[in-house]
Parts: sequence; structure tokens; C-alpha cells
Amino acid sequence: MSVLGAVADVVALGCLLAGAFLCLTAGLGLVRFPDVLSRMHAGTKPQVLGVLLVMVGGAIRLQPLPATWMLLLVAAFQLLTAPVSAHMISRVAYRRRHVRRDLLLVDELREAEGRDSVYRGDEPADAPPEDPAGALVESRREDRWKGNGQN
Repeated sequence: MSVLGAVADVVALGCLLAGAFLCLTAGLGLVRFPDVLSRMHAGTKPQVLGVLLVMVGGAIRLQPLPATWMLLLVAAFQLLTAPVSAHMISRVAYRRRHVRRDLLLVDELREAEGRDSVYRGDEPADAPPEDPAGALVESRREDRWKGNGQN
């Protein structure tokens, strides 16, 4: 075994171990974080980088070209699907109010979604309004306005 082969094996081992560690931290983040958005962050950022490092380590260790192309294809699908699916899941969780909004520093979607005074998305029918007293007052105001024939 040449020196170049030994260096390649050490680099591959380093990539595999770093990728496995990042995948482990992603799993721990899914268990430990308090809300959906934090869990989505933990499930995508280190997971994608961990899988990419594992793929690089495997490509370095497996020298035949077909295996390298297969690993490259897996890495491309990982890069395309994980962030998009996390984005879609987090948008649905936000609309269904499964997000702890007190943990958000900036809430850009709150200003953008002003369609209804009480319910603002596709949340379940039994989801309580964010401000129950204010929603009740607004609902009564709308009922009075509609009751006067001012549609």
C-alpha cells in the first residue's frame, strides 16, 4: 500500500466519522429541541452536511467510477429534497400554529398573512385563535357589520 493510499484512507475515515457525528447531532436535535422550526433546522442542516461527508468519504474509499457516480447522485438528491421538504413542513406547521411564536425573533409571515381577522391559514378547525378575547371582539364586530346589511 502506497503513502497516497494511506493518506486517502485517513481522509476517508475522517469524512466518515465527521459525517456520522453530524448525523448523530441531527438526531439528538430532533429529540431535544422544543418546537417544529428548531427541529426542522436540526433535521436538515447537520443531516445534509453529514450525509455529504459520508458520501465524500465513501467516494474516496471506493475508487471505481460507477460507485462514485452513484454516491454523487445520492448526494444531489439529498441536497435537493431535504431543504425543500423541511421548508414545506415548517410552513404547514406555522399555519397550523404548531410553532412557538414566543421563540421567534422576527415573524415575517405574520405581517404577510392578514386575510382573516380570526383564522389566518389552513389550521385545524379546533385550533384556538392566538388572542381569544380579541378574536371574539373582532368576530362580534364583523357579525354586527354583516347584520346591518352592509356586505
